[in-house]
Amino acid sequence: MRKLTYYVAATVDGYIAGPDGQFDFFPFGGEDLAALVADFPETMPTPARGPLGIADRAAERFDTVVMGRATYEVGLKDGLTSPYDHLKQYVISSTLTSPDPAVNVVDDPGALVRELKKQDGMGIWLCGGGKLAGALRDEIDELIIKRNPIVIGSGIPLFDGPFTPTNFTPVTARSFDSGLTITTFSKVSPTADARD
Repeated sequence: MRKLTYYVAATVDGYIAGPDGQFDFFPFGGEDLAALVADFPETMPTPARGPLGIADRAAERFDTVVMGRATYEVGLKDGLTSPYDHLKQYVISSTLTSPDPAVNVVDDPGALVRELKKQDGMGIWLCGGGKLAGALRDEIDELIIKRNPIVIGSGIPLFDGPFTPTNFTPVTARSFDSGLTITTFSKVSPTADARD
C-alpha cells in the first residue's frame, strides 16, 4: 500500500513558516541543497528542475503531491498554476477553483488520501501546511523533517490541530555542517503502542 509522507522544512522551535506564511528565512543552497536534490528530486518545483539539472530525472520516491491552499497560492501569486507538473497534484480547498487542468482541487483531505493509498503508484508527498498536517495526522505514515538551526518564536506550526498524541520512531538521521538535520520517522503502529 502507498504511504503518505509529510516532508517539510521546520525550525528548531517547530514552525514551518512565519506568522504571515513567510519561509525565506530558511537557507537554501550549498551542501544542503545538493543533498536535497539528490535524495528528494521530485520535491523540487517544475521550473527549478531544469536549472538544477534534473528536468528529465524520473520519480524515485513520490509521484503525487497533496498541499493546502496557502501552500499552493505561494506559486499562484507569481502565475505558477502547476508548480509540480511532474507529479499528480492535489490542492485541498473548499473554495478554490483550479486554474490549471493538471491541478485537482478537493475538499476532503482524509477521503482523498485514503483513496490514493488504495491506488497503484509511488509515495504520496504531503507538502504542507500545518493545518492540513493536523487534519491528516491519522493518515501520515512517515515524517521527513528538515530541521533548520533557526528559532523564530511564532508562526505556522508543524502540526496545527487538536491535542492527540501520535507516536513516531526515528529511522534515519543525517546532519550537515550548516546545522541542518534531516530525520525520517515512521509511525508506530497501534499494536506496538499497546505493547509499550
